[in-house]
Amino acid sequence: MNASVMPLSVTVARPVRQRTHKSLPTPAEVQQQLPVSAPLSARIAAQRDQVRAVVGGRDPRFLVVLGPCSLHDPQAALVYAERLLHLQERVKDQLLLVMRAYVEKPRTTVGWKGMLYDPHLDGSDDLAEGLHRSRALWLQLAELGLPLATEWLQPLVAGYLDDLPSWAAIGARTSESQVHRELVSGLDMAVGFKNGTDGSLAIALDAMRSAAHPHRHFGMDAQGCPALVSTLGNRHTQLVLRGGHSGPNFHAGAVSAAREAMQAQGLEPSIMVDCSHANSAKQPERQPQVLAQVLQQRRAGERALRGVMLESHLQGGSQALSENLQFGVSITDACLGWEVSAACVLEAAEQLAG
Repeated sequence: MNASVMPLSVTVARPVRQRTHKSLPTPAEVQQQLPVSAPLSARIAAQRDQVRAVVGGRDPRFLVVLGPCSLHDPQAALVYAERLLHLQERVKDQLLLVMRAYVEKPRTTVGWKGMLYDPHLDGSDDLAEGLHRSRALWLQLAELGLPLATEWLQPLVAGYLDDLPSWAAIGARTSESQVHRELVSGLDMAVGFKNGTDGSLAIALDAMRSAAHPHRHFGMDAQGCPALVSTLGNRHTQLVLRGGHSGPNFHAGAVSAAREAMQAQGLEPSIMVDCSHANSAKQPERQPQVLAQVLQQRRAGERALRGVMLESHLQGGSQALSENLQFGVSITDACLGWEVSAACVLEAAEQLAG
């Protein structure tokens, strides 16, 4: 007699929710709460034209994008901006200063992602407040009269803030992203694509060529609805040399090779050197040395060099995120202090005037 077979009990696995959702205000709602006045809009448009003229070589001045690695304290940012505004007046014939106003911080693994994501600095990730606080601060900075610079990390953020900056960067890790190239193709500002983290130029040059063309891509409208976005293309881009795993790429041979590669692909040979990151071996105090060599090349006739980027704050160095933060000290990458930064800018203006 065959043994009876007991039916197997079947356990149905319930799906584990890997994510949750929390509604955010739409771009239109945030912009309505924090509008740009007509006079400010006209000023930003004029500043964008000035930046584009320098990037395109039509304005002989040199572009200097400088400021904190990332913003975390609105009061410190405003103090820095006021100092930078006075400095601009002293160097206006030779330099066009643009303030770094980064509210997104790319992370290799994990960490504080910037004011936009965690404005309370406590891990609460109050993104709704971060959007509001970031736009409010950018409006205050813009009202002072400074052109602003940012890095577009999350493309959806641009819908909330892209009416305010005059220059933007696409980082080394995102220059290869089709989504970011499509974003740039519809931006009304000059944009710098950074070379890859390995130091190669191909990704950034491909990005510049892609962004110059019209695109139709998936996106979001001002009401927060999915939308088909059509762009006209953006030819006001430049290559940002930031070094790579193999070392720096700001020396004359690397700059000359970059210029020739751009010309071979039919690109305007517009180059900015990021004086931090791999070009300074992540040692902020070496940024002035990088700047000095870039200026030497410019004075020697390298007209493709049209700008530099410096990480600078009120106080030098950096500090860990804590409950007792020092005023004017970066909580992300270490920066130059104000005195050294101002001296660098004044020296650059003197060098270029000679």
